[in-house]
Amino acid sequence: MNKRVIMSAQDIDLAIQRIVLQILEKNHGRGSIAIVGIHTCGVYVARRIHAGIESQIDGNIPFGSLDINLYRDDWSLISQNPIVKTTEITFDVDNTNLILVDDVIFTGRTIRAAMDAIMDYGRPNTIQLAALVDRGGRELPIQPDFTGMITGILQNERIKVVLNAEGEDGEVIIES
Repeated sequence: MNKRVIMSAQDIDLAIQRIVLQILEKNHGRGSIAIVGIHTCGVYVARRIHAGIESQIDGNIPFGSLDINLYRDDWSLISQNPIVKTTEITFDVDNTNLILVDDVIFTGRTIRAAMDAIMDYGRPNTIQLAALVDRGGRELPIQPDFTGMITGILQNERIKVVLNAEGEDGEVIIES
């Protein structure tokens, strides 16, 4: 298996900072925002974005994590026994500007499932999407509002975001 690094830990830090600034700029004066990360690696990226936003504003913003396994349109094809993680959304989703965060966006199917799951918790004013890496190849008309890196890769290649549980000290690699 071949691996090549496309983002170092420093590149990830810069991308997160850029996403934070873009989120703040787009949502300035638009009301309350909340951050929700999609399990698993999207939660790690979301924590860093959340911390970056809170360091820039006066106050706290809600944070949550979302498991979308049972909302996927292909879950029965992947496994008859999907590994379900915990969804933790302890705030009122209604009337928020919700920032949905994932590590990599590819076909758009994960994001579609996440939006379906969010609607079970309420009706946000907006759902905005942040992704650390956009690898292209969309099957659904879903595009991120905030992106750390856009890259094109071959169909047989896979992007893997490697972060520790705090979302630090990582890298983004392409495996072929």
